[in-house]
Amino acid sequence: MTASGGFRRKSAGDRAVAVILLSCGGRGIRTMMGDRLVTQESLFYGFCLDEFVPSNHMLRVIDRFVDLSDLRRHLGPFYSSIGRPSIDPELMIRMLLVGYCLGIRSERRLCEEVHLHLAYRWFCRLGLEDKVPDHSTFSKNRHGRFRESDVLRHVFETVVSRCIKEGLVGGKGFAVDATLIAVDANKQR
Repeated sequence: MTASGGFRRKSAGDRAVAVILLSCGGRGIRTMMGDRLVTQESLFYGFCLDEFVPSNHMLRVIDRFVDLSDLRRHLGPFYSSIGRPSIDPELMIRMLLVGYCLGIRSERRLCEEVHLHLAYRWFCRLGLEDKVPDHSTFSKNRHGRFRESDVLRHVFETVVSRCIKEGLVGGKGFAVDATLIAVDANKQR
């Protein structure tokens, strides 16, 4: 409406577009630009993390071949029966796989990325409300009990055997990359 209370029409090519203007302190405001009316935040949200990870995402493909069902049995002797509950070893291994597959070398950055990225949370079996382990706890486990238990070799062998069963790996030959790369280093330093 204009200040006089009527509608003002503008021509846009061969069609007429009605522009409704409100009078506000001598300036017109378009009412077509809606205001976001939020009176109260929702108490409950219907959210399924699985729906937000694309079906062709690399971690979905990797997840098909990662079987960590016997991880607890393998790591059992390296955990104490007293004290505070520890971080789930499957979560730690899945986070390591995310870091290795996506080139995240810093444990601090890996924890931040898993905290922020929905696909990483899905792969690690973390809900939106679940906490990501602290980078120092993560580091102590990786350099301590994971190294002592040889669990990473166990996970690697399990994944390779699963790939052989699925026909992705033949096991008949192997390849070694021995590419020479010139180093930018001064021997006199």
